[in-house]
Amino acid sequence: MSAIKVSGTKLVDEQGQEIVLRGSALGGWMNMENFISGFPGCEYQIRETLAATIGEEKSGFFFDKFLEYFFTEDDAKFYASLGLNSVRLPFNYHHFEDDMNPRVLKESGFKHLDRVIDLCAKYNIYAILDLHTAPGGQNVDWHADHGTHIANFWNHKDFQDRTIWLWEKLAEHYKGNKWVAGYNPLNEPTDPKHTRLIDFYSRLHKAIRAIDPDHTIFFDGNTFASDFSHFGDVHKDWDNTAYSIHDYSVFGFPAAPEPYTGTESQQHRMRRSYEKKREWMDQRGLCVWNGEWGPVYARTQYEGDKTDEINKVRYHVLKDQLQIYNKDKLSWTIWLYKDIGFQGMVYVDQETPYIKLFKDFLAKKHRCAIDAWGADDSEVKHIYEPLIKHIEESVPAKYQTLYPYPVWKDVAVRTKRLASSILLAEYFVQEWADHFIGKSLEEIDDIAKSFRFDHCLKREGLNHILTENAKAVA
Repeated sequence: MSAIKVSGTKLVDEQGQEIVLRGSALGGWMNMENFISGFPGCEYQIRETLAATIGEEKSGFFFDKFLEYFFTEDDAKFYASLGLNSVRLPFNYHHFEDDMNPRVLKESGFKHLDRVIDLCAKYNIYAILDLHTAPGGQNVDWHADHGTHIANFWNHKDFQDRTIWLWEKLAEHYKGNKWVAGYNPLNEPTDPKHTRLIDFYSRLHKAIRAIDPDHTIFFDGNTFASDFSHFGDVHKDWDNTAYSIHDYSVFGFPAAPEPYTGTESQQHRMRRSYEKKREWMDQRGLCVWNGEWGPVYARTQYEGDKTDEINKVRYHVLKDQLQIYNKDKLSWTIWLYKDIGFQGMVYVDQETPYIKLFKDFLAKKHRCAIDAWGADDSEVKHIYEPLIKHIEESVPAKYQTLYPYPVWKDVAVRTKRLASSILLAEYFVQEWADHFIGKSLEEIDDIAKSFRFDHCLKREGLNHILTENAKAVA
């Protein structure tokens, strides 16, 4: 076991030997996400609504058991068996601080985070701590858990001050823990002015270093970890720092521009997108970490006989991305480890109490394309088209480009995203919570237990590719 630090373009151990981190992310765990575990909207909405529906005791019991079962020693053992050596741990600031009681640390937040870090250490797996949700919302998406598309983190200094305070507390707690590979302080920021992010990073770096001079810091680029164009030469003031891109390929999703066959032009597009994201670092000889990437997968209950054919294409995308990364000996964490069947390396069995309970609800969510991530809107596209056309005809073209462009590519993407994942999803929250009415603690325990490793299936195609890759770069 050795602490990890940055040396030029590489991550190295205490002896200066290069370490290539390969792993996945425990997304949907301490920062719950709708497409990962099946609820609509944002985490704060389902937590508040479930508590109001079945009471604080039962609601708290469910969420605590969910966190317990989601990652156990069986998960860590399986994970290590694939040859993976790192895990990104996304977490929500709500575990450590209440909005109505700011700057008062909730020690309970460390309960499951410490437990998983210790489990991973037992199997020689490094952890990277990822603040996925910050006060006010650091980006415009659902996973910032603020229920809107306005990233108010950038508009109110107190949200930024509270985040720095939290990282000071985290640095105090994890200082000296060598199984923590480093800190990923802010997931996928979207600062429309670009410059406020740089100022915040400088303040944050200084605050962490005053407490913890040793742990590597992984800074995401702006606009969902894709844009470093405004960073200039500020890196000269940041020691032991790597830079995180998120390299999702458009070919790995249902709305791909064309079927992926690995043509020269398609591979060029994939490679160019990746190279553009890391261009600023390459020009300056800095260390790059790919904090998120990976396709999503078809599911038999929705795609039927087309499932295997679709997933064969997605594995092709996966392999071609790995081929690009391996040339650079890139460290990465794929998104994600566990879910209910859309993207995880393991996923909850259809015969578990949770899936059986929510089967019809999940099917309706899918038809309505409520979740923004990888949504198939084929059944509702005709509903949104008149509204999209109305906006396009009413707004001159030169005014139709709004930040965060190009990630929210055009009027169509923005309209469907806001209407479905914010507006429509809000109406689904109570329906989700009502499924728990009348359930005993024992039944609620069984529902949460559906996420335990022995109640999950393995995505063998994905895991085989990851294992073969780990062997190739070991």
